[in-house]
Amino acid sequence: MKQVIYQQLAERKEAGKKSFTVLIDPDKVDNASIEQLVSLSVDAKVDYFFLGGSLVISSHLDECIQQIKAACDIPVILFPGSPSQVSKYADALLYLSLISGRNPELLIGQHVISAPFVKKSGLEIMPTGYMVVDGGAPTTVSYISNATPIPADKNEIAMCTAMAGEMLGMKLIYMDAGSGAKRPITENMIEKVARHIEIPLIIGGGITDPEKAYRNCKAGADVIVIGNAIEKDVSLIKEMSAAIHSSSMVQQNG
Repeated sequence: MKQVIYQQLAERKEAGKKSFTVLIDPDKVDNASIEQLVSLSVDAKVDYFFLGGSLVISSHLDECIQQIKAACDIPVILFPGSPSQVSKYADALLYLSLISGRNPELLIGQHVISAPFVKKSGLEIMPTGYMVVDGGAPTTVSYISNATPIPADKNEIAMCTAMAGEMLGMKLIYMDAGSGAKRPITENMIEKVARHIEIPLIIGGGITDPEKAYRNCKAGADVIVIGNAIEKDVSLIKEMSAAIHSSSMVQQNG
C-alpha cells in the first residue's frame, strides 16, 4: 500500500516545514459551514484536514468528505474515535493506538475488530501512537477511553511513552490535550518528546491563539491540529496558518 501522505509528512519534517491541520467534527458542521471552512482553508494554505471526533453520532461522514474533496485538493485524513468512523472517500487514516493509557481495547482490541474493514477500505493507513495529556478539564476521549491522561507536568513520562511508541513501530506520535482543553500541552513537554523521537510529532488540544501555535512549532511540533478554536471563530484559520508556516521559515533560515 502506497504511503503518499506519510512520505509527505516525513519529508516536511526533514525539511523543517511545519504543517497546519484543521480538525472537523462531522457532528458540528453542515453543508454551509463546510463550504466556508474549505474556502477559508484554501485561501490560508491549510495543509491537511483531520475528520472525526470522539463520538460522531451523525451519519454524514461520507457526504462530509465528498463535499470537501469536491471543493479542494487538501488531503482528508480520518481521525477516528471508533472503528465505525471509516470512509473510503478519505485519503488516509490515523490508525490510533492509545499508548498513554492502559485500556487494552484501545491499545489493540478495537483494532482486531476493525482490521478487515480498514484493510478493505483501501485507505493509506498511518499507525499512530496516541497520547492524551491532561488539559485541566475532563475530555470526551478520557471518558470514553476510561484512561487516565499523562499529567501535564510529567515530561519524562511523555518522553518515554513516545519513545516506546516509536520503537514499537508507530509512524506518528499524536499528543492531545483534548477538545476544549483549559490548558494546552506545554512547550517544555513538546521539546522533551521532540528531542527523543525521529518520527513526525502532532500536537493538538487547547491551542486558541497563533502565538501558542508558533511556540509549539519552535518547541518541536511538526503538525499543529486546531479544531475547537476554529469552531468558535473561523477567521482564526488565516492567522493560525500564517503563524505556523512562518515558524518553518524562521527555522530554515536559522
